Amino acid sequence: MKQLRNLLLIFSLFLGLAIYLNACKPIKDLTNRPPVWKGENEFTHIIPGYDSSKKTVFIIADHEYTEIVDMLAPFYLFNKTGKANVYVVSKDHIPIVIKRDLFVRPQLTFSEADAMHIQPDVIVIPALSKRTPAQDMFLISWINNHFLPGTRLLTICDGAVTGAATGLFDGKPITCHASDFEQIKAQFPKPRWVKDIPVTKSGNLFSTAGVSNAVEGSLVVINELFGRETMQALLADIHYPEKEIRTSHESIALNKRDKVTFLKKALFNKNKRIGLLLEEGMNEFEMASLIDTYNRTLPYSFSTFNINGAGIRTKFGLTLVTIGKPNLRNLDELHILAGESLPEKNIALFKNVKIVRHTELQNLYAFDSYFEKIGRQYGKSFADVVRVSLDYN
Repeated sequence: MKQLRNLLLIFSLFLGLAIYLNACKPIKDLTNRPPVWKGENEFTHIIPGYDSSKKTVFIIADHEYTEIVDMLAPFYLFNKTGKANVYVVSKDHIPIVIKRDLFVRPQLTFSEADAMHIQPDVIVIPALSKRTPAQDMFLISWINNHFLPGTRLLTICDGAVTGAATGLFDGKPITCHASDFEQIKAQFPKPRWVKDIPVTKSGNLFSTAGVSNAVEGSLVVINELFGRETMQALLADIHYPEKEIRTSHESIALNKRDKVTFLKKALFNKNKRIGLLLEEGMNEFEMASLIDTYNRTLPYSFSTFNINGAGIRTKFGLTLVTIGKPNLRNLDELHILAGESLPEKNIALFKNVKIVRHTELQNLYAFDSYFEKIGRQYGKSFADVVRVSLDYN
């Protein structure tokens, strides 16, 4: 009898350890920033074209970390107008980490843009690596020097930290991700912090709430620059769920109950090994929103790769670089975006993998589609917590 109790105790300890280890890695991956680029930086760099008849949009990036939707949703939307030069601009040519093992190469450096005498009509500031008053003063100075009377400045999500550090928002409305609102407000008391609004506007200064509101912020600025017809065409292109840009928003921060929901999922559900197939000409918005949404479901791993193993070019010309060699045969799910297909010759690689095709994106708004699938897979309450984590309220 004693031997049986000892065996049960050992079994319970091993089971508890297995559950803990199953949960530990997904939580660590979600809460820790991915490692920066450590490879060679000997890329052939080609200065992108410039059309002086178009408006120019600079999307600021930081190679140490730049939030993927904050950067790529505006990149897609401004490019899709066909009326703007749109550049991802950074201090240097070091690839920008946007997800573990996935990097995007900047198109211009600040010094190159200045040498070309390009003055941006729009400056977009995504959430960057520095989220405290200890900011990169070179970047702060560059923004202030390039914010002229005709320039529009848009901060997205916790890009409000960098925006607030410039001093341009002092005494003026600004917002950010609901879950970080109180902390950022305490660090930067001079702006007028507001909640329950997707986009603030004061003259040529704009800011958005959390990650998903990168769409609304971009659309508001596009409406001002290019007019209602162009903005409405974009609403149709991304299958936006409203006839007009949303003006209502609930600033709902993640609470203790939400964090318990995340923990329960990590502990007691299967944390899957997810892969996303990268292919030439990918839609930047659909790709970024899928990665950011599914990464918040606490998968055991989330690998992005392409079958040829090289970098790819997105729809509007960004170069994505992946590192590492994910074990394709160990994937639980391979996600393929609308319009993408798995070559017949490679189907054998994934014979034991569930293929998730997002063909519904041809008719549905990306975030709504992903939440609906996550709800079917893990339950509506968990999908709602993922929604809150993206400030989609």
